[in-house]
Amino acid sequence: MNTNRPAFLANIPPATLNIIIINVLAWIACQIIPDKTGYNIIQHWGLHFFTAEAFNPLQFITYMFLHSSAGIGHLFFNMFGIYMFGVVLEQVWGWKKYLFFYLISGLGAAIIQQLFWAIDYIPLSEAFNAAIANDNPMLIQPYEGVLRRFYKFGPLQFLSVTNLIEIKQTIMNAPVTIGASGALFGILFAFGWMFPHVKLFLLFIPIPIPARIFCIIYAVVELFLGVSNFTGDNVAHFAHLGGAAFALILVMIWRKKGKLFQNKF
Repeated sequence: MNTNRPAFLANIPPATLNIIIINVLAWIACQIIPDKTGYNIIQHWGLHFFTAEAFNPLQFITYMFLHSSAGIGHLFFNMFGIYMFGVVLEQVWGWKKYLFFYLISGLGAAIIQQLFWAIDYIPLSEAFNAAIANDNPMLIQPYEGVLRRFYKFGPLQFLSVTNLIEIKQTIMNAPVTIGASGALFGILFAFGWMFPHVKLFLLFIPIPIPARIFCIIYAVVELFLGVSNFTGDNVAHFAHLGGAAFALILVMIWRKKGKLFQNKF
């Protein structure tokens, strides 16, 4: 351990500390680099749908270290949660097992997000492909209302193949997921499983709730919001649940092996 660190930082185990540092540095970079160089970090390294031109396999990892540059709230609440719950898990598991768990939870969140994107975007992509191949823009008419929310274009019947290709690229590149929320949900659910009777507080409700109940309530709320798909809600709710699901799989495997409370895999 680095004994030269300030007392507060010295109490944060290494993996948790470095995760927070990397996320903070990435957020600062997102504040500075686009304005200075025009390079959009989020657009390049946030997670895109796997059929989009902007997709890069490395985004399955890089997305979880990026947060909205519009404000500090997204970053702060994720890092606060990682600090509150991640420190305990890392102290139990050690940094290697904890970091493995963190990355698998984040990767699981990305995989689930891709699956739910596929439900919406594969039929849309196929409609565009058919319209382009047949030079018939009316084949995307079932999606016209949705498309006009993201892209301005004239009467549908007058769109050329070039127009269709441009619109398709823009639409497919539009969805992007960023943030450590999926990994945080993994941490939260592991904590709830391992320490079910620890009392937690819901924001604005000063009533202590057992950790396991807290996690179930959180999951139900996330599922409801994801299914409802509220207007203007850009939160990747199913990615959150994906992180929790992959976390629970790991927890169950380690529990079966009798290694849940050990620093061994």
